Amino acid sequence: MSVPDAECTESCCAPTETAATARRRALARRVRLLVAATITYNTVEAIVAITAGTIASSTALIGFGLDSVIEVASATAVAWQFSSADHEARERTALRIIAVSFFALAAYVTVESVRALVGGAMADHSTVGIALAAVSLVVMPFLSAAQRRAGRELGSASAVADSKQTLLCTYLSAVLLVGLLVNSLLGWWWADPLAALVIAAVAVKEGREAWRGDHCC
Repeated sequence: MSVPDAECTESCCAPTETAATARRRALARRVRLLVAATITYNTVEAIVAITAGTIASSTALIGFGLDSVIEVASATAVAWQFSSADHEARERTALRIIAVSFFALAAYVTVESVRALVGGAMADHSTVGIALAAVSLVVMPFLSAAQRRAGRELGSASAVADSKQTLLCTYLSAVLLVGLLVNSLLGWWWADPLAALVIAAVAVKEGREAWRGDHCC
């Protein structure tokens, strides 16, 4: 009787291991799809924002476009990580790239915000910029939440860190939208660069967490 019991125990354990492996593969595939969607959207967003910002002489819009470029770099790092069968081996490198992208974003936003506050330059009205900020404010939270859930279940700190980069882009979308509207309607040119400085501080915090690998749990 002992032999059948042993065989039963082995057969009962095998499906659980197979299901866990299949689930991890499905989550890794989901992360890759979400990262691809993030890269595609942010590439279009960067082109539109930088073009519209140049036309309107808007530092905020150009900065938003460059943030999209940084987001593409961050998502590309995660895509590179998950292109390997052993994606966990690339986790640390991907996290360092994401951390550097956070720091680069914070540095740029800080410099441009201070320049805007000191210079007192008022940008022209931009209908395209307002529309872009509104669309991003709707799209980005969904991408961020979906990637964060998949990353946490998979135990990937880099996927969670990249989802926070996307969430930061959501905050910047809100700041940009308010700044453009207030600038156009009330002439309060200083509102946007002042709020952007707060976003820069958040970016530094997120960069430190990514560098230490504290994002996952």
